Amino acid sequence: MPHRRLTGRPARAATRVALSCAAVVFAAGCVGPFATQTPPPASATPSPSPSAPASVGPSATPTATPEPPLSLALPAARDARRIRVTIQPTVPASGVGHLTVRVTSLATTRITELVLRWPTPLNGIVYLSPFQPSPSRLTDALIQPWTEPAGTTSLGWGPLDSGATLTIPLLATRRASGPVAFDLQFLAGDALLTTAAGAPAETRVSIP
Repeated sequence: MPHRRLTGRPARAATRVALSCAAVVFAAGCVGPFATQTPPPASATPSPSPSAPASVGPSATPTATPEPPLSLALPAARDARRIRVTIQPTVPASGVGHLTVRVTSLATTRITELVLRWPTPLNGIVYLSPFQPSPSRLTDALIQPWTEPAGTTSLGWGPLDSGATLTIPLLATRRASGPVAFDLQFLAGDALLTTAAGAPAETRVSIP
C-alpha cells in the first residue's frame, strides 16, 4: 500500500578543471662557410625610463550555480539497479488532473519497494496523492511528513519485478495557478536507483 516518508540528502556539487599547455619553438640561424659576417654598427644605448607600476585588480571569485526552486539533494545511498522512467503530466489550470508515472525495471532482481520522492513545498502549488482523499481513504494516513529529514515527501509502491513496468497514476490537485517544475527521485527504499544511461534516477518534471 502507498505510504509517505521524508528523507533528506546531502547536496552535491561537481567541478571540472581543464589544463592546457603551450609549446614554444625556437629557430637558430647559421652562417655558411662562404658568408662574410659584418659586425652591426655601434648605437647609443638608451637610458632606461621609469615605467608606471602595474595595477593589480581584484581577482574574480567563482560562485556556485544556485539550484532551481523545488530541487532535491541527491542521497548518499545508491542502488546500481537500473530503471527506465516516463512521466506524463495532465494537470488543468484549476481542479484535479493526473501525473502518470511509468517505471520499467532493467534489473535482474526484484525491487521490493519503489519510492517516489519530491519536495514537500510542491504541495502548495500542485498536491500529489495516490487517490482522492475521502473519509474512508485518508491520504494523510498514507503520506505524512516525518520529523527528519524535513522538506521531502515520499510515496512507496511495489514490488517491481525484473523486466516489469509499474504504472503509478497520481492525482494532481492544482492549488496555485501557473507552471511549476520540480525534482522527482526514484529510490529502492532509501537508496537512489540508476537510470538506463547510468545516471542517478532523478528527473525534472514540468507542469504547464
